[in-house]
Amino acid sequence: MSRIGRLPVEIPEGVQVTIDGNKVVVKGSKGELTREVNPILTVTKEDNQIIVERAGDDKNNRSQHGLARSLIDSMIKGVTEGFEKKLEMVGVGYSAQVKGKNLEIEAGYSHPVTIEAVGNIEFEVENNTKITVRGIDKQLVGDVAAQVRAVRKPEPYKGKGIKYVGEHIRRKVGKTG
Repeated sequence: MSRIGRLPVEIPEGVQVTIDGNKVVVKGSKGELTREVNPILTVTKEDNQIIVERAGDDKNNRSQHGLARSLIDSMIKGVTEGFEKKLEMVGVGYSAQVKGKNLEIEAGYSHPVTIEAVGNIEFEVENNTKITVRGIDKQLVGDVAAQVRAVRKPEPYKGKGIKYVGEHIRRKVGKTG
């Protein structure tokens, strides 16, 4: 049995979970998330726990079992606490600012690059160089943070670009003359 899949997911106070067949809806103080679970799995709610079970024991069933349990756990964490990714900009003249709900980045191009806030994503900028992406959907927060990083990936010679906080950029030695 999957080590992660067999663990029950605890439902904290203030969170409502509705299970309709293979559709799981989680409502909390920060919002509501919905996800379709693979039909080879059965999701049940007992007391204050969600239990995910699988029908067979082949490799695909085992992998889907742990995945579904982790996704439901992330949904519950998202509607109670939320998720965030922090990025920082390194480079002369690089700056970011929030315009309405969208993020506008100046990263050495002839024009500013605008990233739209999709769904319930929120941007926060401090000191014009530190960007925080917040939301309740873990996957969406990661995708939007990756879009922000892709505007100007960090380069290995001077380290300029947009990187995650705590990310280590492997530096290369330049030409010697």
